[in-house]
Amino acid sequence: MDTPVKPQGCTNMKLRQLMRRVAQHYDAEVGKTGLRGTQYSLLSYVVKLGPVRPVDLARAMKVDASTLTRNLRPMIDGGWLTLDAGPDARSRLVNATRAGRDKRQEAQRRWRVAQEALNERLGLRRVLALHELLDECQELLSDVPQGELHE
Repeated sequence: MDTPVKPQGCTNMKLRQLMRRVAQHYDAEVGKTGLRGTQYSLLSYVVKLGPVRPVDLARAMKVDASTLTRNLRPMIDGGWLTLDAGPDARSRLVNATRAGRDKRQEAQRRWRVAQEALNERLGLRRVLALHELLDECQELLSDVPQGELHE
C-alpha cells in the first residue's frame, strides 16, 4: 500500500523566503524611482480607486487600517498623496496628487522592467502557473478569518 506523499518543510517559511526574494527583485528596480514596492502598490491603488476612503482602500489592498495609516504617512509627506475631507465631517478621502500620478507612471515603467526580467528568469509558463496557483489558493483561503487557519 502506498503512503500518501506529504509536503516537506514549512509552507509559510517557503512562501516568505520566495516573497522576500521576489520583493527584493522588484524593490531593486522600482527603487530607482525613490519608491519601495509597497509604496508603488499603494500609489497604484489610489490612482485607480481615488479619491477613496481609507477603509475602502485598506479593504482593496487586503491590509488592516493600522498598516494602511503607517504606509500613507510617508506618501503624504512626500507630496504624492493627500488625505482630504470627505463628504461629511468625520470622513476622509485619499487622493493622488499630480506629482503622485507622475511618480506612479515613472515607477510603473521600472515595475515593467522588473516583471519582464522575472518572466525571463523563471519562464513565462512557470510565471503563469504560479499566478494561477496563487489565485486558487487565495480563493480557497478567502473565507478564513485572519489568524484562524489552524484546525
